[in-house]
Amino acid sequence: PPDLYYNDVESRKYTTSSRILSIQAEMTHRALSLLSLTSPSLILDVGCGSGLSGSILSSIPPGEGGPHMWVGMDISASMLDIALQRDVEGDLLLCDIGQGVPFRAATFDAAISISAVQWLCNAESSDTSPQGRLARFFSGLYASLKRGGRAVCQFYPKNEQQKSMVSAAAIKAGFGAGLLEDGAGTKNAKVYLVLTVGGGDLKGGGIEGVVEGMGGVDVVRREKDEKKRGQERKGSKAWILEKKAKMERKGKVVKPSSKYSGRRRRVQF
Repeated sequence: PPDLYYNDVESRKYTTSSRILSIQAEMTHRALSLLSLTSPSLILDVGCGSGLSGSILSSIPPGEGGPHMWVGMDISASMLDIALQRDVEGDLLLCDIGQGVPFRAATFDAAISISAVQWLCNAESSDTSPQGRLARFFSGLYASLKRGGRAVCQFYPKNEQQKSMVSAAAIKAGFGAGLLEDGAGTKNAKVYLVLTVGGGDLKGGGIEGVVEGMGGVDVVRREKDEKKRGQERKGSKAWILEKKAKMERKGKVVKPSSKYSGRRRRVQF
């Protein structure tokens, strides 16, 4: 897990590597271009680390819509300690994004995340699941953004399954979602998940307006549930099994099902 991997030594290496600084700056500017902010905004930096992306947000000139104010959250205390030593301008919060985004609703104008979301695809214990951690993160992120807000999450999926799992969790939380891959098919490929919150003045009425004119963008659409409400009677075996399955997808611990699940009990006198 990142809180153990990024100890004092690794955090210092990460922050002082000229190669990482260059890549981080490139990806942050790319994320900002996808956000298309035209005025100074309050931005949530998810997985802010030592504040490399935040420093760029603070340095955007007025002619390009900046400078931006930002709040950073990260699970690594060592990374945040280096951010404090660097005297970054943003506020910092020690937090596990897999447990949610602990901010009041509609706090932020936008959000960015650079190389952090892929950590949620790993189950760190038998009591958690990647689907549950992703669901809590995207639900909290959706709530924390203002109507018409946008988020850009750059991440490194191991395979197509992880890419689909991340985008599906974002859509389920309510986002409009589009996947953009720079350098597709190369060793240095970078995936960007572009998210929009309903409302606002987005041209095209949603994610299609955000990514209009961009090449190689895959807009992920929400599949409507064909199942009619009320089809399963409350308390029936099928209803109980479906409810347990939903709880498992949220990462909660559920007792295993058996032939007795949902069986009606005789009245005892």
